[in-house]
Formats: sequence, C-alpha cells, structure tokens
Amino acid sequence: MAGYFSNHSAQSRFLSNSATTGAGAGAAGAKEREKGKDAPTASTPTRRPSKHFATSLGEDDTGSVSPVVHPLRSTWVFWFRQQRTPGNKITNYEEGIKKIGSFASVESFWSLWTHLHPPSSLLPTTDYLLFHESVRRPVWEDPLNISGGKWILRLRKGVADRLWEDLVLALVGDQFAHVGGGGGGGDADVPEICGATISVRQNEDIVSVWNRVEADKALRERIRDTIRRVLNLPSTTVMEYKTNNDSMQDKSSFRNSAIDRTPLS
Repeated sequence: MAGYFSNHSAQSRFLSNSATTGAGAGAAGAKEREKGKDAPTASTPTRRPSKHFATSLGEDDTGSVSPVVHPLRSTWVFWFRQQRTPGNKITNYEEGIKKIGSFASVESFWSLWTHLHPPSSLLPTTDYLLFHESVRRPVWEDPLNISGGKWILRLRKGVADRLWEDLVLALVGDQFAHVGGGGGGGDADVPEICGATISVRQNEDIVSVWNRVEADKALRERIRDTIRRVLNLPSTTVMEYKTNNDSMQDKSSFRNSAIDRTPLS
C-alpha cells in the first residue's frame, strides 16, 4: 500500500490554473499599464479531459458557438466541517457542518470545485463532505444514512488530493450507478451511494464512501470493487467497512474496534 501511494503526486491537477490569476497578477498588470507597456497575459493551462464526463461547445441557430449545459443525473451538495481549534472544541458534530453549495450540472460543478482548497491545504480535523441532495444532513442519523455504512480508505499524508478528486468525479459522473441496491424502495431518484467524505487528520487522511444499505454484503462488495477501479487501487489495498449503527454506538466514524477489515481480492 505504501509503495502504491508513494507513486502519486500530492499536487492537484487544477492547482496550476489559479497560480497566475490571483490579486498579485492583477496588480502587476496594472503597474505595467501605468508604464505604457503591454501587461503579460497569463495563459491558462489546458485541463486534462475527465475520464468520467466531458464538456463541449455547440452552435446555436445563428451559427455562433455557445456553451452547452450538461445536466447531471442528480443534484449534489458540498459540505464543510469546521475544524476544532484549541479551546473551541465542537461537542455536537452537526454544529460544525456548514453547507458550501450545490450543483446539478457539469458546468456548475466545475465552477464550485475550482474554488475549493485541496485537502492538502486544510488544517487537521477538517472534513469535506459530498452528499446526494436527498440526504438532508450528512450525518449517521439521517433517514437515508441510518441503515447504511461506509467504506473507509486510510491514506498516508501527501496523496489525498488526486484520490479525492478522482473519487468526486466518479461519484457525480455516475461511475457507481451500476452497483444497484437502493433499499428496495423503488425510488430511482435516490441512489445507493449517499455520498463521500475526506477527513484531514494530523497523521493521515481518510476517505470514505457512504451507502444506504449495509446488510447486503454483495452490494457492499460491488461498491468496494468500484472504488478500487475508479481510484486505480491495487488488489492488496486494505479497505474497511463500518456501519453507521456501529458509529452511533461508539460515536466514531473511523475507530477500528467496530470495523471488519476486508482486503480487496
């Protein structure tokens, strides 16, 4: 596992896009214009096309090129769990959760995503949470979460940016749609995958993928295998599954005492 993760850069694919577009670049340009010189124009690096979905431009009736909106199958919501600072410990988990924003198209996703700091820039004890709009609050007790659980992947520091990015793209790009499940309620608008989180901690970063029904072992294994595929994990990577009921009992999402460690096979 350590050998695999050491081969990946912690640099986000999109960090370079914002390197030359901040206030510093604007101030430099203003000075150049005052001198009567042409300010250098910062070129925007071309993003690597997503393997999960893509955007394009189309022509309208006049022949002009106009942006095309690409709706997603579902609306998703980004949340942020406020860090616990010394002397200001949050005793109620929900008190620290803040909604960042929601999106329902490829374009609205990118407009939000490119303004989020990567996990490597967050202080320890901080979480990003991405959940389906049907989940009212990204907590164990939510009606859609309470009978489910989560697959957990522990990462050594320095590799979370790319893996979190790939997981988010896979989730909103319907790479988990084939796993089935859904609780038997027949509601096609509510997926089996409730959401995903990344938890930045002092000595590790923890990624988790939440699903609705923990009792279906075959379903859980399909989700596990999909995580392995979209993140390109080796078969030896150890993942952990913990039910939300166990989390409510021991008041911990990731404590090992209630987790059945299951190696990928």
